[in-house]
Amino acid sequence: MKRTALAVLLVALLAVAVLLGVRFGSVPLSTGEAVRALFGGGEATHRTIVLELRLPRVLLGVLVGGGLALAGATFQAILRNPLAEPYILGISGGASVGAVLVLTLGLAGSGSWVLPLAAFAGALVAIGLVFRVAIASGRSMDVRVLLLAGVVVGAFFSACIAFILSVSEARTIQSAVLWIMGSLAGTSWRDVALAAVYSLPAAAVLLTLARPLNALAIGEETAQYLGTDVERVKRIALAVAALLTAAGVAVAGVIGFVGLVVPHAIRLMVGSDHRVLLPLSFLAGAAFLTLADLLARLALAPTEIPIGVITAFVGVPFFLLLLRRSMTR
Repeated sequence: MKRTALAVLLVALLAVAVLLGVRFGSVPLSTGEAVRALFGGGEATHRTIVLELRLPRVLLGVLVGGGLALAGATFQAILRNPLAEPYILGISGGASVGAVLVLTLGLAGSGSWVLPLAAFAGALVAIGLVFRVAIASGRSMDVRVLLLAGVVVGAFFSACIAFILSVSEARTIQSAVLWIMGSLAGTSWRDVALAAVYSLPAAAVLLTLARPLNALAIGEETAQYLGTDVERVKRIALAVAALLTAAGVAVAGVIGFVGLVVPHAIRLMVGSDHRVLLPLSFLAGAAFLTLADLLARLALAPTEIPIGVITAFVGVPFFLLLLRRSMTR
C-alpha cells in the first residue's frame, strides 16, 4: 500500500473511531446529538455525557494507544527484533507493583492522583534497575544484557505482586486484577492531562530520532561509520520509549499487544523506514485502542470487558493474518 494512502486511511479511521467513541455508550445518542455536544451545543445532559465522560476517555485512548505503538516500534528498532514490545523491560511489572501497593494501603481514593503517580514511579524504578544492569559491564549498552535484565526484573516484580496479593483482602485483589488487565473506565480530564504531559513530548523526541534509527537498522558498526552516535541514540530512544510506556501504564493499566501488533503490521505494509513507520504507528495505535475500548464497552453492555482482553482477542488473529500474508508474498 502506498504510504500517503495509508496515512490518509489511518487519519480517517482515527476520526471515525473518535466520533464512534463519543457517540456510543450506556446512554444512546444520535450522530447529530453527539456532534452538537462535541462543539458545545445541544442539551446540557448530552454535553455533560460527551464532554465530561466520553471525550476524555477517547482522548486518553488516543494518547495511550499511540504511545504504546510508537514505543513498540522504537523497541523493535533498537533491539532489532520484530517481536519486541514495550513491556519487555519489566516496565509493566514495576508499574503494577506501585499500583497494587497503593490499592492495598487504601490510598487510591476517587479522583485521586495517587494511583497513576504510584504506577508511574514503579515503572521508573523498573527502568532504572534495567538500565543500571545493562551498563554495569561498561559504558556501552549491550542489547542482550538489556533483554535479560528486563526479563529478570519483570519476574522479580511479578513475585512482589503475588506476595502483596496473597496477604490482601478479596476486594483489594479484585481491584488490582482489574487494573492489571487495563481499562479506560472513569477517565477524567486530569488523567488526559497527566498522560499528555509525558506522552506528547516523548513522542516528539522519538519522531526526531527516525533517521538515526534507520542507520541503526543497518548495523551498529555501519551506523557509527556514518556518523551516528550509536550509544547516545540507543540510550535516548530506550529511555524515552520506556517513559512513554510508563505514562500509558500509569493511567490505563497494563494493555498488551498494542506495542507488538501495531508497529509490526504497519511495517509489513510500508516497510522499515522509521520516518514513515513511527508516525503511522502512532496513528494506527491510537485508532486501534480507541476502537478496542469501544468494543469493550459495547460487547457485553452494561458489563464492561477489560480492554486488555479485547486487544488480545483482536490483536492476535490480526497479527497472525498479516504474518501469514507476508510469508506468502
